Amino acid sequence: MAEPFTYGRRGISGRFEDAERELLRGLFRDVVALLEPDETPEEDPLAALVGISPEATEPEDPALLRLLPNASKDDAEEAREFRRLTERSLRESKAGALRAASLGLESRDVLLDAAGAEHWATALTDVRLVLAERLGIHSEEDAEKIHGVTDWSDVGDDDVDAYLALVYNFVTWLQTTLVDAMLAGYRAGGARGTGPGEGSRGSR
Repeated sequence: MAEPFTYGRRGISGRFEDAERELLRGLFRDVVALLEPDETPEEDPLAALVGISPEATEPEDPALLRLLPNASKDDAEEAREFRRLTERSLRESKAGALRAASLGLESRDVLLDAAGAEHWATALTDVRLVLAERLGIHSEEDAEKIHGVTDWSDVGDDDVDAYLALVYNFVTWLQTTLVDAMLAGYRAGGARGTGPGEGSRGSR
């Protein structure tokens, strides 16, 4: 079973079993695929270079909309303009964090410095957002019901919702331990709390 992220002298460390590494890599990969922007043959190279998406529109997939929410709920034109100017860079930033976190899973032991921890925090947050939408979590009551699903042995082969609930709870627990470890690092002091100076490593 995975060990919680903890803060130590060398940085933030965690440990995963092989099946958990494969699960997380698959989740990171799936969210990256969701974030990949649609490329069009007529795309303006200059607009792409500076990160502008002239044809950006509100995503139809509600999970993607959770990752790329509207900047304004009351002004559709303002939301559309903000999306046009920022959506491409936001997609790329999120995908970059997911890929960086995935690279950190090359071995069972993971060691993170401040930058690596930020990548993991972003990646886990985005995975949770997608899972929450797929599970229909829109309120505290919805979340409480999902958190009540805790036993892997009770999940049948065709019970997709229960499986996703268990995965959601695992990612939530992992994110909580990471945030706690990051806070411990901050409390210990900036210079000492940043770890060994690399984004992530595959061994302690």
